[in-house]
Amino acid sequence: MGDFVTEAFTLLAVAIVIIALRTAARWIMVGPRNFQADDYLMILACIVYGLETGAAYMVGAWFQGLANNAMTDEQRRTLSPDSEEYRLRVGGSKVQVTGWSLYTLLLWLLKTCMAIFYSRLTSGLVNMRVRIIVAYVLIGVTYLVTICSILFGCHPMHKNWQIYPNPGNSCQPAVSKIDIYVTVVLNVTTDIYLISIPAPMLFKARLHWREKLELLILFSGGIFVMMAGILRCVLILTAGANGAQQAGSWACRETFVAVVIGNVPMIYPLFRRVARRAGLYLSSRGGGSAESYPAYQLSEGGESGYGKRKKFRHPLSIPGDTQWNTVSDEQMMLPTSRQQPPTCTAGSEGDWDTHSHHSSSGGIKVVHETIIQSTKKDSHM
Repeated sequence: MGDFVTEAFTLLAVAIVIIALRTAARWIMVGPRNFQADDYLMILACIVYGLETGAAYMVGAWFQGLANNAMTDEQRRTLSPDSEEYRLRVGGSKVQVTGWSLYTLLLWLLKTCMAIFYSRLTSGLVNMRVRIIVAYVLIGVTYLVTICSILFGCHPMHKNWQIYPNPGNSCQPAVSKIDIYVTVVLNVTTDIYLISIPAPMLFKARLHWREKLELLILFSGGIFVMMAGILRCVLILTAGANGAQQAGSWACRETFVAVVIGNVPMIYPLFRRVARRAGLYLSSRGGGSAESYPAYQLSEGGESGYGKRKKFRHPLSIPGDTQWNTVSDEQMMLPTSRQQPPTCTAGSEGDWDTHSHHSSSGGIKVVHETIIQSTKKDSHM
């Protein structure tokens, strides 16, 4: 038990540091006034993670890893309601219901934060808007189904800590197959969908293999969360009498991985920026102008009036350094694809002076001057 306590609270401390780094990165990059919903939800997730760790600690330290599972019918019949073991098993079962609820809430909060993050990254891509909406709906529906299976899979509620008669597997929260199967299936389903959102842009982007590999690792972290969730369920089902203890232990480990994966994309841009300024990160691209980078043909642009497809730079093919001073930290990786063409104006010399004055602080303005000259032929009568 001592080893688990050290591990659990160490993971909690590391998770708090990671969330603090993410918050600091967002503060530096966009400022507190531009914080989005996921920035606040992540702070809430930090609190929920602390409560979940506390519940896992209680299972072992306060209730000795006992719950209303792993008992024969004879043991149930002979166990006195006034005994210490009875109290431990009832209390442990109640904490298991609480732990499952906190575990589910934390995972789905992290999924919501990731969906909000993706909505900012793909804000300029029309064909991604529907996929983001589907992600929100999927997360909401799957959370309701999961929490309902935990709270109402055993009815009435008090049977979740009933000792005698045997309440059945569905009313043994430490090893309930309903809770395990519903949670793991819906957890994996939502993670797969979230991973699929940036995947098409990543594979279509014209990037050096190293940069593509970086982003691939960054956005495929959900695979590790899925693996941890599946492993947790297998260990609970095969733990026997230790099922309650395994449920709490692996819940902390899985959610720790989820917290790390959910925050790394927000920390990565700041780390990359610092590394570039320190000369520790060498870009694989050459050239300094935007024109030196390849443009990607987006078919959603359709045909222009002259029969040619409009060219847009793919979000992942735009160099990150050009985005730091103008957009948020996330858009360094996947900025909007709404690229404004150079402004062209025609006017008199006075207009040119006016435009030149404004462009000195806002950038380069391309001005085309059109001179119309008419010639008049002399006629002799």
